[in-house]
Amino acid sequence: MSGPRKHCDCEHPLHVAVIGSGGAAMAAALKAVEQGARVTLIERGTIGGTCVNIGCVPSKIMIRAAHIAHLRRESPFDAGIGTASPAILRERLLAQQQRRVDELRDAKYEKILAGNPAITVLHGAARFRDGHCLIVRLNEGGERVVNFDRCLIATGASPAIPPIPGLNETPYWTSTEALASDTIPKRLVVIGSSVVAVELAQAFARFGAKVTILARNTLLFGEDPAIGEALAAAFRSEGIEVLEYTQASRIDFRNREFVLATGPGWLIADKLLVATGRRPNTRGLNCEAAGVALNPQDAIVIDAGMRTSAPHIYAAGDCTDQPQFVYVAAAAGTRAAVNMTGGEARLDLSAMPAVVFTDPQVATVGLSEAEARAQGMVTDSRSLALDNVPRALANFDTRGFIKLVIEAGSRRLIGVQAVAPEAGELIQTAVLAIRAGMTVEGLADQLFPYLTMVEGLKLAAQTFRKDVKQLSCCAG
Repeated sequence: MSGPRKHCDCEHPLHVAVIGSGGAAMAAALKAVEQGARVTLIERGTIGGTCVNIGCVPSKIMIRAAHIAHLRRESPFDAGIGTASPAILRERLLAQQQRRVDELRDAKYEKILAGNPAITVLHGAARFRDGHCLIVRLNEGGERVVNFDRCLIATGASPAIPPIPGLNETPYWTSTEALASDTIPKRLVVIGSSVVAVELAQAFARFGAKVTILARNTLLFGEDPAIGEALAAAFRSEGIEVLEYTQASRIDFRNREFVLATGPGWLIADKLLVATGRRPNTRGLNCEAAGVALNPQDAIVIDAGMRTSAPHIYAAGDCTDQPQFVYVAAAAGTRAAVNMTGGEARLDLSAMPAVVFTDPQVATVGLSEAEARAQGMVTDSRSLALDNVPRALANFDTRGFIKLVIEAGSRRLIGVQAVAPEAGELIQTAVLAIRAGMTVEGLADQLFPYLTMVEGLKLAAQTFRKDVKQLSCCAG
């Protein structure tokens, strides 16, 4: 994927401006330097962007700690292993969490930038003056003019706040405040059914909070309906109240409590987490001055090569109309840098894996049945309950399913949806099968190690031609 080094003349190297310092920005900056360019990277806040600082890394640490607390309290083996009620010292867990965040930011962002002489870092807020010039309002005061040959916009996204009457007058949480809290509330209401909403709702519940989720539709309603059903059932079994098709019509904060008016009645909470999606950080960039077009949701419109409507300006990551995953952002940033320096790279998202780190996890790749049929495809599918998977039986945890979607004529695998413990660890095998154009029979004929969760993919594939309940435990 490396492009030609057309601009490595040390006297006049190509100058690339990168706005942001997260996954997309860092990948682009490093690749552009590798291709011979000079880079000016502009960051208005903390180096590292959302993922390492206030997103993926701290949330997964918190989720893992909550999982450990849950297992100490209860597990499928309680009859033979004594249970306990763990003391949750949230302030100590938070300190541990923040130390790891600081370590990763230092190692993977700050030291790399400091050690690369071809990258100049400016701390401030950038806006376009025109198509080849940025004005940077420096955090330390004053302004800097940055002229560029190419530019990458990688400014990420921020929590989107719904227009609920009264909400803005309350001290509500977004995921940022929730992850930084050193206490666990007794009563927590979560508004939203997004990935962030379900992950943090379960984590707080496992730390001891009484959690209620208000979902405007169903949980993860953009996915196959069976996913939301399975996740809601798992949550309710843990005591999490899931109110589907429910919205708050007004929110007040009285006597240090949140009071929410909903159709079914009033809800009272000590803390309120709003997790209803994220909005691209494009306001204030003055994109129109550079000829960069936005969609109605304020996301930057890009093509498969990450080019915006201004051909010398590129964009990548959560500020664009691409899926909001850090690995998509990093891949897009790398390809944008190749294209900015004379190459031609594209980003193929046809087999993009996605994982939700609940328990059980949710993992998907490719097309759901509804998506495939909307594209005019004739499909066939099978769902395998986990009580048919030997690893799940051995774990005494059969929550969930694995569903395969195929194109009926060619028999090619085109989509997989899984709800299972450690579903995120099996989905990449499905990605490779789709990328390789495998048929469901080809997948069923592969060797899979016995007593692994990924063996469920083979068993699910076998269900297209046989009843797996009639097979021996490790039948080929």
